[in-house]
Amino acid sequence: MLLAISFACLLPSNAVAESTTTKPNILYIMADDLGKEWISCYGAEDIETPNIDALAAGGMKFNYAYSMPACTPSRTTLLTGKYPWRTGWANHWDVPRWGVGYFDWKKKENTTFARLMKDLGYATAAAGKWQINDFRIEPEAMKKHGFDDWAMWTGAESSPDEEHAKKSTRRYWDPYIHTKEGSKTYKGKYGPDLYTDHLIQFMRKNKEQPMCMYFPMAQPHTPVAHTPDEPNAKSVLDRHKAMVRYIDKMVGQLVKEIDDLGIRDRTIVIFTTDNGSAAPPRGVIGRRNGREVVGSKGTELEAGVCTPFIVNCPGLVPAGVESDALTDFSDMLSTFVELGGGQVPDDFVTDGSSIAPLLLGNAKDTERKWIMALGYGSAKLTKDGVRPSKTFSTRVIRDKRFKVWVSNEKKIIRLHDLKSDPWEETNLIGSELAVHQKALDKFQAVVDSLPEKDAHPSYTSRAANPWDRK
Repeated sequence: MLLAISFACLLPSNAVAESTTTKPNILYIMADDLGKEWISCYGAEDIETPNIDALAAGGMKFNYAYSMPACTPSRTTLLTGKYPWRTGWANHWDVPRWGVGYFDWKKKENTTFARLMKDLGYATAAAGKWQINDFRIEPEAMKKHGFDDWAMWTGAESSPDEEHAKKSTRRYWDPYIHTKEGSKTYKGKYGPDLYTDHLIQFMRKNKEQPMCMYFPMAQPHTPVAHTPDEPNAKSVLDRHKAMVRYIDKMVGQLVKEIDDLGIRDRTIVIFTTDNGSAAPPRGVIGRRNGREVVGSKGTELEAGVCTPFIVNCPGLVPAGVESDALTDFSDMLSTFVELGGGQVPDDFVTDGSSIAPLLLGNAKDTERKWIMALGYGSAKLTKDGVRPSKTFSTRVIRDKRFKVWVSNEKKIIRLHDLKSDPWEETNLIGSELAVHQKALDKFQAVVDSLPEKDAHPSYTSRAANPWDRK
């Protein structure tokens, strides 16, 4: 779609009432490495997710929603409304280990939805997994990205102390978490509980004003650890299932708190995941709709990028809807702003478009004709900073029926009819059927519109830490 949105900067719209007390709250929940094969309302077998299922039954369940195939690219796409080829974030392990200011809040192209929502009078909060900035070097990063409050796990923060480096990688038990007070280890605590409690306290404090909350969960990403509810789970599969059940429990806790605060009818809850499940040996194999599903995180298979996406708000979002509308993470910034009664600034470029009209029952479809996911590319550290191994990332593009795979040489190499071949087993690239040629022509026009080279990361280099050189 590649749209340059031109609107008056954050002016009120008619979609949502101007009064701050009637603007809807937004709670965006995003699990980490969880495919549809682990959500029961999407056909998962041998697992029950009743709280997530209840959101779907009382709201909208999307069948064609795209993330990126890996953690960090999904997060930056969500935050900025831009595809990774535009921001340079097609790779994963660029930050926090290798530089300072790579995701620079001073650059207009890195404006986040949180900063725009603050301009609309929203209280903003984030809790969970950040994995973008290094909080030891940039302790005010969350504030500068637009968040009023936060409790974040970063991954590994800069320190000449190897012991500190080990501590900062802890995401579950004895987690190392950054808040407004600084970073520290929470001995004896379970990280996901702290993130959930942090958001609950934030809601209690700010319930009288509109809130925009971002909950990038840490689970069930490896290491697969036992949960407080199932401390005796031994096998990787049993611990994984326990973590999924705990995700569902936290969703239920947050929804109950929203109910108890009396703000349920004006709080839009979105549940999704950042990419598909991890494959063995780091992950597990699930079953969905009578078929084994190998986790496809890091790949552009549908199991890697077509994620659960559920939206719920009694009285605002139609209930019991299963939607084939197209959407991906690049749509969220524009959607949040429109839900908040504003419009995207006229000098802000976004690759998505708002799906608010669909969510509010004012449209039957989104504006999207296609959605995109970039491949999980490799990168290397050079004297000029992190540079990708390829100048053009692989990617997939799909509409409601067809999907193409695009190579590093910017060539379409695969075509799949997802209606008849949902597991992408038959490549139709050589088909002479008119319907297939028409689809290829459509997608070729999209490919031709893309730059020949992806954007490169840009930041101020720092001295390498010991773990950088491994």
